[in-house]
Amino acid sequence: MIGYVTLGTNDLERAVAFYDALFATIDAGRFLETDQFVAWATAPDKAGLAMTKPFDEQPATVGNGVMVAIVLDSTDKVDAFYAKAIELGATCEGEPGPRGDDGFYAGYFRDLDGNKLNAFYFDM
Repeated sequence: MIGYVTLGTNDLERAVAFYDALFATIDAGRFLETDQFVAWATAPDKAGLAMTKPFDEQPATVGNGVMVAIVLDSTDKVDAFYAKAIELGATCEGEPGPRGDDGFYAGYFRDLDGNKLNAFYFDM
């Protein structure tokens, strides 16, 4: 259902460098790109994430309550993805670990622009 999620940035070059390095850890690459917008996905027909300079040319701001969740296929990959984000300058919003008793495992962080993301694995 979701094609891609777009987050705003005030420094596209910095954001692109962050996400190029972070998404390389899960074999995701750029699939759409302009001078104002870059989107990554594991395949063009899979959901992706994009960074953009706001169309209205106003400063990008973080949405209160907005979060993008990246699904991975193991807890080890969640740990590695989260660690790479932190290494690249992201800030911790909750270290990787189980959340509840239902098999949900996640690590939460904010990117360089303050956007909140998580990497998760759900062992159903």
